[in-house]
Amino acid sequence: MGLFSNQFANVVEWEEYRDDLLFWKWTNREIKKDSRLIIKPGQDAIFLYNGAVEGIFTESGSYTIDSDIIPFLSTLKGFKFGFNSGLRAEVLFINTKEFTCNWGTSSPIRLQAPGLPGGLPVRSNGKFSFKIDDYNVLIERIAGVKAIFTVDDVRDRIKGILDGLLIKWITKVGGDVFNLMANATDIAKGILEDLDMELIKIGLTMTDFRISEFTYPENISKRADQAAEYTMLGDMGRFQQVKMVDALANSNGKGGTNMADVASGMMGMQMGMMMANQMTGNLQNNMNGQMNQQAAPTGNGTAPKFCPNCGTPTNGAKFCGNCGTKLI
Repeated sequence: MGLFSNQFANVVEWEEYRDDLLFWKWTNREIKKDSRLIIKPGQDAIFLYNGAVEGIFTESGSYTIDSDIIPFLSTLKGFKFGFNSGLRAEVLFINTKEFTCNWGTSSPIRLQAPGLPGGLPVRSNGKFSFKIDDYNVLIERIAGVKAIFTVDDVRDRIKGILDGLLIKWITKVGGDVFNLMANATDIAKGILEDLDMELIKIGLTMTDFRISEFTYPENISKRADQAAEYTMLGDMGRFQQVKMVDALANSNGKGGTNMADVASGMMGMQMGMMMANQMTGNLQNNMNGQMNQQAAPTGNGTAPKFCPNCGTPTNGAKFCGNCGTKLI
């Protein structure tokens, strides 16, 4: 470093600053009487003596150790620098900024969904933010045994519990599993609260948690798109025709007609027609059944509204005026 002579420090400062460090510990050296403490913007400095907090300094600037720092330390106010000795202490430099990280599910989470016995596999991603909140807890749980603590350390801690929290809050909030973004705000709020409770244990606090998107397997997404197309078109025959035209257009764009695509489109259209015909047939049968029910003799002395033989209105008569069929 070029700053030390006989293991005595001339300057006490954060020498190895990195944006991804939550704290950095200055240690294993003695502080000379005329040394200076340098605190840069966005930093706090905590003096530690025998593992205990002696003083916390939050104002950036350059300070003389013996006149500006020592008088404010808890148990070292009367410390006197000897001729051949210095003050052996640790200084923990804290990064006071808010950290923002990207997150993503490590693997698809499986949610209960109708028609999917194995569950619906879903991925998600977004951003979260946090910062240091409680210096005493941080020192007790982390800084007491670590010289540095990184953003990746926090991200790994969150990653280990995030998938379970997603399942918990998606289930708790409820709603359509095929449109989770409709409840993304409520889901994120619940996860934020749980993550904050976890990070408080190590002296940190969550300041934000956001869900950017939920993603589904490609085949399920395609089916959802097709369902949306069908809903907009409102007619299966037209839907199949559109799909056929799309297939033809795609094959022509490749320089020629792909007969496999055409055949597939034809088959799809035929299936659509068959489904439409079947639906029409069922509807017609239902209507005929209702007509026959209305036309049949009731057996209770009341004439039907229509003759069961020719369909002529009976007007309450006992015999059909058109074909003579007995109605009662």
